[in-house]
Amino acid sequence: MKFLYDLLPVILLFTVFKIAQGNADAAAAICNNWLGGSFDATQAPIICATATAVIVSILQIAWVLAKGKKPEVMLWLSTVLVVVFGSLTIWMNNEMFIKWKPTVLYWLFAALLLGGAFFKKNFLKSVLGKQLFMPDKAWNALLKSCIVFFVAVGVLNLIVAYTFSTDIWVDFKLFGLMGLTLLFTVGIGFYIAPYIPDKNPRGK
Repeated sequence: MKFLYDLLPVILLFTVFKIAQGNADAAAAICNNWLGGSFDATQAPIICATATAVIVSILQIAWVLAKGKKPEVMLWLSTVLVVVFGSLTIWMNNEMFIKWKPTVLYWLFAALLLGGAFFKKNFLKSVLGKQLFMPDKAWNALLKSCIVFFVAVGVLNLIVAYTFSTDIWVDFKLFGLMGLTLLFTVGIGFYIAPYIPDKNPRGK
């Protein structure tokens, strides 16, 4: 359920883009009326989708705060980047800003992990060390894998953004990035499985 909650802005961006693409003239009218721009039918789908993602991301933060909870760091980072790059997309009428957002987020994660490693600090171990009992060699391998993954998918996102149409990029953002992240997560699961303590050993 949390996985879908985290993906909600992306899912709605995809959905609104596809709907607006099929009703481009109406979408342009809505964008111009609500956003005060001069968007044409070719620009309207990504503008409408971006505005939706910005609004939903802000509402997610507001919802968590309203429940008296502290938003996770990842949610804060994602929301700030969506608002900043989404606002620039709408204001400058340039879809490349929102296309850069996933890359900046992934590279920011990579930079944080790399910065920690530079100061002899493995942030993954700091967060998961109480649940996993792995040797330092395994922790370092996991750290390097995450850094490489974040850098690689950031580059891949830019390749798709600059090489293919916005329509294809929207598909890639939902299915491609989500699929790659899911596969990587499953791979990590297999890697750390032997180190997960058995809370219900046989015979007890």
